[in-house]
Amino acid sequence: MQAFTAARMADTPDEIWLTEHPSVYTLGLSGRLEHLLRDNGIPAIKVDRGGQITYHGPGQLVAYVLCDLRRRRLGVRDLVRALEASVVQWLDSMGISAYGKPTAPGVYVRISAVEAKIAALGLKVRNGCTYHGLAVNVAMDVSPFADIDPCGYPGLAVTQVADFGVTKSVEAAGAELAPILADHLTRR
Repeated sequence: MQAFTAARMADTPDEIWLTEHPSVYTLGLSGRLEHLLRDNGIPAIKVDRGGQITYHGPGQLVAYVLCDLRRRRLGVRDLVRALEASVVQWLDSMGISAYGKPTAPGVYVRISAVEAKIAALGLKVRNGCTYHGLAVNVAMDVSPFADIDPCGYPGLAVTQVADFGVTKSVEAAGAELAPILADHLTRR
């Protein structure tokens, strides 16, 4: 992502990269180790995105959004809202009601009367271009989130698509979400 962004020219097309990571905690630029509550053997690495600590692992769709904000005439907040709206639209297509929160970026749902995060966002902007992106919990072991303050919020509940009775592979989730992301990024 860094190399792609550094090599971008004015006409370099924007890209969305979809992946799934092995188990790892990532701490953003402002990430503090105090939000890693206990050592469970999962490595924790510093990365150059915004935000605090999160967990990535098998069963989670990670979408890296490599976008030229200037060319798209987008501000960072506009991009965050577009990413959130994309996930909300995708979840809605499966009957899962979700929403973004201006004060805490990400996508949230209510499950068993509790607000829970189902997708996290973290971006880096360099020379007007973004990298990093979003992570959507599809069908994963969410227990590693219990060993951190997700996104720096103590006690934040975390859930996944599978908790709503929807069976979906990460690959299928990416195939469905990517065109929605692309559409939301080209609406301006």
